[in-house]
Amino acid sequence: MKRRAFITLLGGAAVAWPLAARAQQGGKLATIGLLGSGTAAAQSQLTAAFVGRMRELGWIEGRNLTIEYRWAEGHDERLHELASELVRLKVDLILTHNTPPPIAAKQATSTIPIVFATAGDPVGTDIVASLARPGGNITGLSSQAPEIASKRLELLREIVPGLRRLAILSDLDNPYVKLDVSQTQQAAGSFGVEVATFNIRRSEDIAPAFDALKGRAEALYVPSIPVAFVRRIRINTLALAARLPTLHDVREYVEAGGLMSYGANWPHMWARAADFVDKILRRTKPGDIPVEQPTKFEFVLNLTTAKALGLTIPESFLLRADEVIE
Repeated sequence: MKRRAFITLLGGAAVAWPLAARAQQGGKLATIGLLGSGTAAAQSQLTAAFVGRMRELGWIEGRNLTIEYRWAEGHDERLHELASELVRLKVDLILTHNTPPPIAAKQATSTIPIVFATAGDPVGTDIVASLARPGGNITGLSSQAPEIASKRLELLREIVPGLRRLAILSDLDNPYVKLDVSQTQQAAGSFGVEVATFNIRRSEDIAPAFDALKGRAEALYVPSIPVAFVRRIRINTLALAARLPTLHDVREYVEAGGLMSYGANWPHMWARAADFVDKILRRTKPGDIPVEQPTKFEFVLNLTTAKALGLTIPESFLLRADEVIE
């Protein structure tokens, strides 16, 4: 976020304080239901970004705010049950992310406001009617952008010269992952790279997927599947053992030992989601708040992993990275 924009948003905290104070004095705390696809531990950095920004805006847990956390722990089939549970609790707002959780929340309620922090293609997956006017009871932030798949592969090909075979861990039941895989396949085709996909829906599918892709790939792309995000350390360990450079869409995988990522900054988006929540708690209709698209993308490289894989990273390539992990 640009410094000037951040200062402007921070200044909005003074406006939120009167409402926060009234919530405290009235004895009723505003209640947010947080519907997460992973686990509390796996998504701790994301929720911390949200809670921290809410605090800046005057909303403090235990004082004028309660957050009911519900985690699917990588099992998308649990999302509908968890969303219905939050509706029964009569929360004031549901905060969620990615694609399956907002869909589950939208199916569970047409009246409780919903904010999504990182949905991939909210229009294409029918989460919102349009980006400019989402309509209904839902709005949030989209993490998808045109040509991003091509940019990721361009970066990967620079440090894996002659790349011809790419494996993808996917879950085609997930609408966003299905779209992401399709875009990656199209980009790979334009570069003359063959693609093989391997579905993982449960943690038990990870090891068999690596057995199946042995000898069939020179690199591996791992999109943000909930089960993969939760088990990202294990996936990176198996990839390193198989001598496979890994490509990701978010930095959290690289922080856990993956090779490189290019995509939107999720903690930043979760912090921005707090501004959406603040507006809605102050009575702005969610359907009137345009969906925000990412404006900042970051390239993160794990140099330790690159060295372990025996890859030679040119100095010019390192200088282009927004962050190098050593």
